[in-house]
Amino acid sequence: MAGPTRTCVGCRKRAPAIELIRFVAAGTGEDLRLQPDPNRRLPGRGAHLHPDPACFALAERRRAFGRALRLTGVADTGLLAEHIRTALPCGTTDDTAAVAAS
Repeated sequence: MAGPTRTCVGCRKRAPAIELIRFVAAGTGEDLRLQPDPNRRLPGRGAHLHPDPACFALAERRRAFGRALRLTGVADTGLLAEHIRTALPCGTTDDTAAVAAS
């Protein structure tokens, strides 16, 4: 693997950083939310996740977001979930089925 490697907080597998989505905690107190950082420039402690809804669900179920970012409160995951839904790779099984049907 060339370049830095990071661990996905969902599946706990290591991958090149460019294959993972970096996210940070933004806001304070009741307004704490997870914000995707596609340009890897936002300040603060970041964590990484595969752009896969299964990894996102695993991380939520295991409460990995708070541990990875060292948060004391519960963060809103809506913004990160929306980013993952829109960042799905083009080679998903739905796209393959659509191409095969044409």
